[in-house]
Amino acid sequence: MHRSNADRSDQAKAAGTSDFLQLDIAQAPPGGRADWLARQLRHAVADGRLPVGSRLPPTRALAAELGVSRGVVTEAYRRLTEDGHAEGHRRNGTTVVAAPLPPPARPASAPAPPPAPTPADLFTHPPDQGVFDALRAAPARVDLTPGTPDLAAFPRAAWLRAERELLRDLPATGLGYGDPRGTPALRAAVADWLARNRGLRVTPDEVLITSGTAQTLALLGQVLTAAGVTSVAVEDPGSLGARQQLAAAGLDVPPIPVDPAGARVDALRATGAGAVLLTPAHQFPTGVVLDGARRRELLRWATEHDGLIIEDDYDSEHRYDRPPVAALRSLLADRVAYCGSASKLLAPALRIGWLVPPPEHRDALIAAKRLADLGNAALPQLVLARLMESGELERQLRLARARHRRRRDAMIDALRRHLPHTTLHGPAAGLHLMTTFDDPALDDTALAAAALARGVKLHPLSWHRRLPHPPGLILGYAATPPDAIREGVAALAAAVSET
Repeated sequence: MHRSNADRSDQAKAAGTSDFLQLDIAQAPPGGRADWLARQLRHAVADGRLPVGSRLPPTRALAAELGVSRGVVTEAYRRLTEDGHAEGHRRNGTTVVAAPLPPPARPASAPAPPPAPTPADLFTHPPDQGVFDALRAAPARVDLTPGTPDLAAFPRAAWLRAERELLRDLPATGLGYGDPRGTPALRAAVADWLARNRGLRVTPDEVLITSGTAQTLALLGQVLTAAGVTSVAVEDPGSLGARQQLAAAGLDVPPIPVDPAGARVDALRATGAGAVLLTPAHQFPTGVVLDGARRRELLRWATEHDGLIIEDDYDSEHRYDRPPVAALRSLLADRVAYCGSASKLLAPALRIGWLVPPPEHRDALIAAKRLADLGNAALPQLVLARLMESGELERQLRLARARHRRRRDAMIDALRRHLPHTTLHGPAAGLHLMTTFDDPALDDTALAAAALARGVKLHPLSWHRRLPHPPGLILGYAATPPDAIREGVAALAAAVSET
């Protein structure tokens, strides 16, 4: 049975305890309650639990909670004021004015903290699960790492307006535990979004809201492993992060090569894998589109072998020089798990993604999501649903396309000017370009290290491949203004000349 706040307060009074600092008057010695209370408050100031500027409870309220006379609390506050820990203000109560004690000095024998990683440290060894965190933390003048939209253009005003409207109208029940599949409002908005923008006809009940594509792949890996699937084939070159997520679930991740027509289905058949992860609308990192013949061959593989296609539609909305490509989910719904997210539409910080699984795995995925976290935080879901329903998200996407196109053009121009002998891949869509070099002896990780030493962050292509492939780089442009892009490419060219 749930207890009200008043019930808990009454119980605290009866026990002589307080929610404030978890004070328990039973610990005070007889006749020394004011001394004990003053001492507890000094300790709380010293260890930072009561920082400068925090307000102490009214004397009458704290006395009632502890079950003591108001004089005990007043005397304790007076002592804190006299020794400089607090300051009394008539109408504004008593406020802490003393800073906490500094932490004790480090013993001379304590080991020094490890130095920050150097550019060479990041690229000397094969990339592990922490490599992207380390690269994000590395200081740089120009960030050309792929996968991030223009975060400075996040629609803050529209988000705040939608959030205020939501909180004004939201009933108290909306603040409780919700559906682990996601809020009904966002599932309906995503279903409508997919119908308008990707030509997918799905119902809200078919949509599962996740914390982004990383969690989507983790859930799929867990469910597929339990279903007896032992391997999921992945594109090569292909996303290192996606491969790491599937491998963490205990799955083998055999590579299948990507050529100008997309992933090779003959190589997929040869792996014997029960599932495959693809980015068919805009392959990462090459930018190629899975062509019609390959699509038909892929669908035959899925039908004949009961194979599962995991369709990562990670940035299909960002296209500039070509028409949209139909999602595989629209062609064979029973064998395709479709996933997308708000990370490339708005910002990765939202941690909101969606999965439309085939019926065979839907219940198991919902159960896995429930056990993982009981469902995403509801308030951001509801705000995003309002942006989708109002048309604000589509307006934001139109603005982003125009801005990203200008930045892409600036990168292409800079690469043609400073690195004319490289080959560019995938400029028609997405948030990044891939560039490859003719010299097979060039070490792209050494080049990435040299670029970082000059203040430019990027990904070496070798992070994202295991099969033989020309050396190259993956350069994001969406989050970087044109002038900074030009500066970064010029610094990259200088690094190339020295490598």
